[in-house]
Order: sequence, then structure tokens, then C-alpha cells
Amino acid sequence: MTNFQNNKKKKLLFQSTPNPSFDPPKAGRQEGRKNFLRKVEDFVCDNCGEKVTGDGYTDHCSKCLWGKHVDFEIPGDRLSDCQGLMRPVKAKLQTSNFKYKIEYKCTKCRHVFNVRQGKDDDRELLMELVK
Repeated sequence: MTNFQNNKKKKLLFQSTPNPSFDPPKAGRQEGRKNFLRKVEDFVCDNCGEKVTGDGYTDHCSKCLWGKHVDFEIPGDRLSDCQGLMRPVKAKLQTSNFKYKIEYKCTKCRHVFNVRQGKDDDRELLMELVK
């Protein structure tokens, strides 16, 4: 096989490879996106009543670490019908950036997912979740 044929074959393979961050739109999805949608929103925590000021990445209360199941498929899409409280189950310190990843479980539908620690999160509560 010549270099030209090899390059042509590679180009065809590359063109047919789907982009993992974009798929054709599905019902209820915004333009087929899979990556995070930034939303700047303030809210009152349904667990402890703390007034939380959002920065576009805020998805849980920094005081008690509880959240609300508001996203359906894409973080930030706000399409979930569940609306249950998300209980922090455990946390793991990531050695790559020395920040915590928090595992949540919805108290209503039992959905489990992980989020990054927020900049103002209570460090003592995070450390308790590691145990």
C-alpha cells in the first residue's frame, strides 16, 4: 500500500469517527450536547436552608453538601423530573488536583453520580465522607 493510500485510509477512518462531545439531537436535549452546560443560579438549600450563591458551576450546598436532582442527562441541562434531594454518600481526594470528588445518591429515584468539590465546600464534611 502506498503512502497516499495509507493517508487516504486514515483520513476516511478519522472522518467516520464520531465526536464524543456531540451526537445528533435527541428529544429534550440541547443540540445533541453531552458536555457541561454552565448555568449561573442562586438557590436555597432544601436540606439546611442555606442561601447559596451560584457561580455557574454550583450544583450543591457548600454548607451541608446536599444537592437536588435537577439534571437529566447533561450536567446543567435542568431537565430532570425527579427533583429529589441528593445525599452526599462519600468523597474521594483526587491526587491529580488535590480536590475532592463527591458521590451522590438521590433519595427519591436512587440515581448515583459524582461531582467535583465546590470552592467553598465545608472541608470537614468532605473529610468525614472519606472515612
